[in-house]
Amino acid sequence: MTSTTRRRPTPLQWLGYACGRRLPDSMQDWVRNDLTGKHNYARHLIRGMAPFTPLFVAFMSFPGALWLRCAMTLLALILALFYCSAYRDLNRAHRLVQHGLPADLESPARMREHALERAVYAANHPH
Repeated sequence: MTSTTRRRPTPLQWLGYACGRRLPDSMQDWVRNDLTGKHNYARHLIRGMAPFTPLFVAFMSFPGALWLRCAMTLLALILALFYCSAYRDLNRAHRLVQHGLPADLESPARMREHALERAVYAANHPH
């Protein structure tokens, strides 16, 4: 398999992707699955923590008691997870558009769920 037909990013490409870089068009299906597939929320949190890893390592290397270093790192981790989670939808839409996909793209399961909700609503509230 050549690099032009590659379907998954290399670790270096993934790290760039986690930091906001665009992947090649040949990986558009992988990006679609990454952002809308099963477990996309967990993947988003993991991807969001990758750029913070050097900060976490730096906090653990500060001088002082281990409990204090762990507390600093834990506080930074909680704060990073909070903001990563809070801005998930905006980040997801930006990544989708960045890779040439519609910003409102949903997973097939979510699309089926919405269609079912619309059908139930239409059945319960006819015009």
